[in-house]
Amino acid sequence: MTEVVDDPAKNEGPQGSEISEPLRRAIGERYLTYALSTIMHRALPDARDGLKPVHRRILYAMSRLRLNSTGGFLKSAKISGDTMGDFHPHGDAAIYDAMARLAQDFAVRYPLVDGQGNFGNIDGDNPAASRYTEARMTFIAEAMLEGLSENAVDFRDNYDGRLQEPSVLPATFPNILANGAAGIAVGMATNIPPHNIAELIDACVHLIKTPDARDDTLLNYVPGPDFPTGGVIVEPRENIAQAYSTGRGSFRLRCSYEVEDLGRGQWQVVVTEIPYQVQKSKLIEKIAEAIQTKKIPILADIRDESAEDIRIVLEPRSKNVDPDVLMGMMYRNSDLEVRFSLNMNVLIDGVTPKVCSMKEVLRAFLDHRREVLQRRSEHRMEKIDHRLEVLEGFIVAFLNLDRVIDIIRYDDDPKAALMREDWSRDFVRAMDESDYVSPPPGEGELSEVQVDAILNMRLRSLRRLEEMELIRERDALMEERAGLEDLLASDDLQWSRISDQLKETKKQFGKDYDGGARRTRFAEAGEVEEVPLEAMIDREPITVVCSQMGWIRAMTGHIDLTRELKFKDGDGPRFIFHAETTDRLLVFGSNGRFYTLSAANLPGGRGMGEPVRLIVDLPNEAEILDLMIHNPDGKLLVASSEGNGFVCEEKEIVAQTRTGKQVLNVKGDDKAKLCIPVIGDHVAIVSENGKFLVFPTEELPVMSRGKGVRLQKYNMARGKQGALELDGGLSDVTTFDWSDGLSWEMGGGKTRHEPDLAQWLGKRAGVGKRPPYGFPRTYKFK
Repeated sequence: MTEVVDDPAKNEGPQGSEISEPLRRAIGERYLTYALSTIMHRALPDARDGLKPVHRRILYAMSRLRLNSTGGFLKSAKISGDTMGDFHPHGDAAIYDAMARLAQDFAVRYPLVDGQGNFGNIDGDNPAASRYTEARMTFIAEAMLEGLSENAVDFRDNYDGRLQEPSVLPATFPNILANGAAGIAVGMATNIPPHNIAELIDACVHLIKTPDARDDTLLNYVPGPDFPTGGVIVEPRENIAQAYSTGRGSFRLRCSYEVEDLGRGQWQVVVTEIPYQVQKSKLIEKIAEAIQTKKIPILADIRDESAEDIRIVLEPRSKNVDPDVLMGMMYRNSDLEVRFSLNMNVLIDGVTPKVCSMKEVLRAFLDHRREVLQRRSEHRMEKIDHRLEVLEGFIVAFLNLDRVIDIIRYDDDPKAALMREDWSRDFVRAMDESDYVSPPPGEGELSEVQVDAILNMRLRSLRRLEEMELIRERDALMEERAGLEDLLASDDLQWSRISDQLKETKKQFGKDYDGGARRTRFAEAGEVEEVPLEAMIDREPITVVCSQMGWIRAMTGHIDLTRELKFKDGDGPRFIFHAETTDRLLVFGSNGRFYTLSAANLPGGRGMGEPVRLIVDLPNEAEILDLMIHNPDGKLLVASSEGNGFVCEEKEIVAQTRTGKQVLNVKGDDKAKLCIPVIGDHVAIVSENGKFLVFPTEELPVMSRGKGVRLQKYNMARGKQGALELDGGLSDVTTFDWSDGLSWEMGGGKTRHEPDLAQWLGKRAGVGKRPPYGFPRTYKFK
């Protein structure tokens, strides 16, 4: 193995062309270089102008091509080509994609590029090729470049040193928040939503007046993001405040919709605004898929009737569905509600990445605006000083016009002669005090700049009127210069000027500007309730028929329950009752499990139906003990063959799956025997060996699952084989009101009523006595 030392000088090859170094250091340095390049020059925006280098270079290239908002359009291929060739050597496809996004009014809140042609749409379609589209800057983009020619920002060499490009744009408004940004760097990312310019400027003005303003106070001016696609923000205010104060958080964003009345009770929902960054075509595709898979059972159909605006029509399956319930399900099962993440990771001063609060971002912008104001003022003072120097020379020439003309006409080198001449001798002539001028710099000598200006002066300017104009211009410039000196010397005047500039920008891009009004609204996020079954299905009468072999069907309408029906050979009726399509049915098996059926999903009555065991996972060894309509407010008494049982609430036993829900636990030879509704204050129970017992219902516990408690005691007896066996077991049970007494069917259509059951009243788990006179030998209450 070749030894690698840390001293590069010792690792040089024969010609000194190769250097060995530790792999750890080599990879670390190169990866760090790549990471810094990605962070600073590609992924993260500058807090001052809110632009990444590619966007900044596109706008600067367009300004060099004079593509202002009132001029003509130019081919996008030319723009992306110039940007790539002069400033951004990273491929014209990437540049064109970035430029196209700046032109999409559904992607950026305030487009910086005015596109002509196909620049993509909200469905997710790509823009046309750059050779087919044309572009120019928007009025807002020009505001981003205002002052660029007045030394407002620093310029740096481009990638090959041929040209100069701005390191940041002057930006008259906080574009970092107005248009937002998104990017993924190395080890960090950024995601900033767009906001309303007028609200941001109000927050900036407040921050100028109150530099130590709290983050919560800024929320009075900027309540939240303002997305270009509109929508409704349903995030609580305290969550928004925390997100803006920490720079991290998220916002729940919902679509906007209207309910259209179609007459005769029919209606439909029309979605008019979809959440930001949601592609309409994929949204509709996913909702259609959810309809196919019945994830949204109350939605019948979806149609896209969009033209220039968004119009997505949602048709409910039933007019009985509540629109709010339907939209609640849409929010949970589609992108009609999304969560937009906030991560305000920006470059401070174009160098340091930092997750900032809203206050910090606005402060960075205001500091940038102050620096721009100072640099533009200093640049203007330099221009004024140069112009004043020229004006002084002109005035000297007018005061000594004959001498100047004489030198120009007869001297071989008029420039040198004018500069040698001492003009202080007869500089002041008889004139008003208002026309008085001081001698030129250099004790009466003219500077080279002044002489060049005099020599280049036109003859028609040699008028008395022109002289007065020069004096007037000089006075105005001196007054302006004095104002600029005061401005640069006073922090208060600077912030006042910045505040005035921001207010002027607000007038330009506020409510009167096309699209300047707020688009995204705020609302309370109500709880999304579970959708009741009756909301999904039309309520229609049916007759449920279940045979002895467990074949179930639903006949249309409420038919005569005594009517003769057809069954398979060897089969006959067992359960038959009236119901409605919105009902749920409970099936109780001998294994102690409850199964839930939807009456609307039962097979039709034209055939013999389907086996219940195919609809739910009822084992072959378990038999159906009971089939009933589910009553959410009802209670049931469940009991096993060994006489154990308890009371359960029906709302607790509804099963959500085919496998059902275990309620009564049974083991060995013990099986579930009965399930009856609790409609009285006492329980009457009879055993197979003819023992009758009555006890209060309150002695039974209310449980959701278990073995239960002993209802009646049964003795053990010797069987034929000599083993101990249960003497009898549970035969039947019922509930009744003590004050009304108990009735039972005797057979032959006769019914017997026993008003006083005091002699059979006892404690739960007792043996009981012989039944009342006339009780059926079958030991059944029905």
